Amino acid sequence: MPVLTTDAESETGIPKSLSNEPPSETMEEIEHTCPQPRLTLTAPAPFADETSCQCQAPHEKLTIAQARLGTPVDRPVRVYADGIFDLFHSGHARALMQAKTLFPNSYLLVGVCSDDLTHKFKGFTVMNEAERYEALRHCRYVDEVIRDAPWTLTPEFLEKHKIDFVAHDDIPYSSAGSDDVYKHIKEAGMFVPTQRTEGISTSDIITRIVRDYDVYARRNLQRGYTAKELNVSFINEKKYRFQNQVDKMKEKVKNVEERSKEFVNRVEEKSHDLIQKWEEKSREFIGNFLELFGPDGAWKQMFQERSSRMLQALSPKQSPPSWAPHGSFQ
Repeated sequence: MPVLTTDAESETGIPKSLSNEPPSETMEEIEHTCPQPRLTLTAPAPFADETSCQCQAPHEKLTIAQARLGTPVDRPVRVYADGIFDLFHSGHARALMQAKTLFPNSYLLVGVCSDDLTHKFKGFTVMNEAERYEALRHCRYVDEVIRDAPWTLTPEFLEKHKIDFVAHDDIPYSSAGSDDVYKHIKEAGMFVPTQRTEGISTSDIITRIVRDYDVYARRNLQRGYTAKELNVSFINEKKYRFQNQVDKMKEKVKNVEERSKEFVNRVEEKSHDLIQKWEEKSREFIGNFLELFGPDGAWKQMFQERSSRMLQALSPKQSPPSWAPHGSFQ
């Protein structure tokens, strides 16, 4: 199998062992001892200096087509992705997921640039380098984190970490005096594009915070942060605290209004129930009244019966007849 050579380079600056040119020396086949992808997620991904690839077996140049077919079978394909990863968000995670799943058997190395490099070439970050390193270690797709990653990938760096392919979105990344810092990687056939996630980025998140600065400043003052910690002036602090008091009063008024509304609703419901019950009782009372005093009611029948009995009591009884048959007296 071919041997990696570090003293000769191709025209693109990539070591010949990582280019398409045949190796100049050969040696007996040596078993690969490259770190394997993480199978369990019970611990964070290690740093590169804790698990550096000490494999002595030659890493033959792979094409993207070969890697997608599962070649080689005796080691994982080592894919590298780099970035700043400030305010680590779902867009970062999606990009790393794509890089991890490019090939059937991938080992994903993620390089994170230091604060010095980032501040020099891109600008200030919200999270410091240690926080950004730790954020990447706890992403499920990452197998290894490389601290203080270079801004531009050098042949020595690619050789040291036995990198087969570099994954990044395909938009030219102009920086550090270059129109595209990945140009030489693309020319060497080692670049595999990923897709950006629209609608989410570190810049977008920072823009939201800056746009609603007053809201977040008031929020953190209310949670116990000092004006000094928030870099808020004395006047603004008093203004924010006054606004917080106004908001509390509004909330109290709102709560009172809601409770009042609930009380009115309960009264209306009870009133409706009372009216409904009253109507039912009224109908029952009227029905009973009509049954008693109506034209054919019980009262009339009782009155008629009593009147009839009184008339019978007041009427004289008939006397027996006073005549007798002729000849009855002698």
